[in-house]
Amino acid sequence: MSKQMIEIKRDGYLLLLGNNPCEIFAHFGVEEMHGLNYNDCMLYENNSNDAYIWGWANYIPKHNKDYKFGDERFVFINLQRCGDNYDTYGGVFHELMHQSLEMHNYNMDMEEEIISWTEQETKKVFELVLKNI
Repeated sequence: MSKQMIEIKRDGYLLLLGNNPCEIFAHFGVEEMHGLNYNDCMLYENNSNDAYIWGWANYIPKHNKDYKFGDERFVFINLQRCGDNYDTYGGVFHELMHQSLEMHNYNMDMEEEIISWTEQETKKVFELVLKNI
């Protein structure tokens, strides 16, 4: 039996920490979102070495699927895959880079701010992950 999804409100997004990638669909009460779906997730052999979803940064699902800049977002980290600190840190950085790009409106004139925010936020989120694995 897996632990319940952990929700942590961060500045600009909702951090979700879970032990099974399929739980994210139940968490939001959807069968499909952003091109991924619950059935494919359930059929995938999710374990500590491989998973349908390692991490995910995207919009919180809306029924009308009409997403625009400024809509609420989430970052999900699959704790089941967080066995190696180097891989975990890299995975968290990866997902937060997606978030940072969105927060900075993909403005590459803000490249330094995008990367710096990601670096600082990764340190904080990595500590949260370590407390929950």
